[in-house]
Amino acid sequence: MCGIIGYVGYRKAAPVLLEGLKSLEYRGYDSAGMVCVDGKEVSVKKDVGRIDEVDKKLKFLELGGNIGLAHSRWSTHGRTTKENAHPHSDCTGKILVVHNGIIENYAELKSELLKKGHVFRSDTDTEVIAHLIEEDYDGDILDAVLRSLKRIVGSYALGIIHADEPEKIIAARNESPLIIGLGDNENFISSDVSAIIKHTKKVIYLDNKEVAEVSMNNVLVYGLQGNKKKKKIERIDWSIDEVQKHGFKHFMLKEIFEQPRAITETISGRITSYDIAIGDEIGLSEEDIKDIKRIVIVACGTSWHAGLVGEFMIEELARIPVEVEYASEFRYRDPIIDEGTVVIPISQSGETADTLAALREAKKRGAKILSIVNVRGSSIDRESDITIYTRAGPEIGVASTKAFTSQLVVLYLITIYFGKVRGILPKEQVSNRVRDLRMIPLQMQAVLDKSDYILLHAKKFYEKSNALYLGRGINYPIALEGALKLKEVSYIHAEGYPAAEMKHGPIALIDKDMPVVVIATKDNRTYKKVISNIEEVKSRGGVVIAIESEGDNEVRKIVDHNLFIPKNSYILTPVLAVIPLQLFAYYIADLRGCDCDKPRNLAKSVTVE
Repeated sequence: MCGIIGYVGYRKAAPVLLEGLKSLEYRGYDSAGMVCVDGKEVSVKKDVGRIDEVDKKLKFLELGGNIGLAHSRWSTHGRTTKENAHPHSDCTGKILVVHNGIIENYAELKSELLKKGHVFRSDTDTEVIAHLIEEDYDGDILDAVLRSLKRIVGSYALGIIHADEPEKIIAARNESPLIIGLGDNENFISSDVSAIIKHTKKVIYLDNKEVAEVSMNNVLVYGLQGNKKKKKIERIDWSIDEVQKHGFKHFMLKEIFEQPRAITETISGRITSYDIAIGDEIGLSEEDIKDIKRIVIVACGTSWHAGLVGEFMIEELARIPVEVEYASEFRYRDPIIDEGTVVIPISQSGETADTLAALREAKKRGAKILSIVNVRGSSIDRESDITIYTRAGPEIGVASTKAFTSQLVVLYLITIYFGKVRGILPKEQVSNRVRDLRMIPLQMQAVLDKSDYILLHAKKFYEKSNALYLGRGINYPIALEGALKLKEVSYIHAEGYPAAEMKHGPIALIDKDMPVVVIATKDNRTYKKVISNIEEVKSRGGVVIAIESEGDNEVRKIVDHNLFIPKNSYILTPVLAVIPLQLFAYYIADLRGCDCDKPRNLAKSVTVE
């Protein structure tokens, strides 16, 4: 995934582009580049490194002109080198291209272009686009782009400028997100609203195989056949405050601490004091819900862990069989979609390429699509039959935190509603479940208020090289999520397991240098078994850090370190248990000097396969 920002308007372009580029750095930070056109003079600056590093070296603000493109790269084709950084140009140097995506037939196109005498300066697939447009250019850049794109196979979000037509940007999209921001005497293109929210809240979402001609006072959108399209102008409901750090060292820490507010937003208007009120949003009739025979959840990464928790919730409280699939594998095994199957894709960004592909496969096979996303107007949102928004607000940190807990809460809301409609949960139980949910934001805050205590524990373990995370039942996915967070941001090797599986291999790794994090909250199902697992670890010299329920003295006696969470129902325990694990991972990463917002080799959402 890469970040793209483009500007055309009355202002000098470079400051707008640089500011936007910094907002997009979480989408890619291998290298950065910018092109501006002043009159017909094209100036390009690009290099390897973080945006601030490249800017300090090259001084982007020296670029003149009122039109330009900028790009932050996350490498897919070609090593991280200055030559492979964007923008890329054709042989004349007049056509400049920035690109997010993968051109699948680039090798074939490149071979053809080399035979025609084109000279390539990079190893990227993107450069092929510039040379292909050069071949098709005959005085009209829009026409050349339309012709060239008909030959391209793959995914792309493109920003294109031609020096001989310095009043316009050509934008194009297929499978990779790209939006157009509408201002007064200025317009923008961007991969993400965070880059333009300071300047405008009015946007146009480009759909697949659409091309836009963007000038200072006009935006025209076309299909690949050159047919004009009428596009709806959407309004962004985020504020600039939501994409600022506000005194926190990292966005990740800010977003961990935003979770009580985020969950309050997630449940707002969806529950009453005693009942569930999400039926209109779900949009399925009671008969449709009663006819559901099976639910398939498709997701990637942290969202997949949310899906695993959702499986426990839905099967227990709504009595519907659930399967949780890696979205990246779903369409490669000829999945069976029966009548009565509902598919639930989960994605923070709504642009995750594998999840989007799984959605399309399920839809093609006749499934009803009920998606859980955070970003309105995203591809998954627009292609779903029903979307339930998590309302978490913008999440900038690469490691997902508040998006995860808000996904869990949406899954809980859906579960309670399904259980009620299907007659599994009587009125009193629904009321009790709603009461439990209403407690969550304040209980989250209680955990966050003890963050200094979690920091003290992080200081004891930040120099370790490995960790094991264990959980049982509905907390097994939280063990997976805790291990993932530690890996993502601190680069410590960590693995999550169902606690009983420890005996089937991981127990061989346990010694005094292998900290074992155990979710050992008190319940009537797995608690005694978890205590037995802890004893097994202790008998082999292992060091145990336990996530415990407040007031539980039994676990406290046998473990080495304790992190406490308030008591709530078994089903909602994961929403609370994950918070100390998020903080633990964050503090360890920070103590190790890692950039928690920009972990190496990772990007916020994977928009290429």
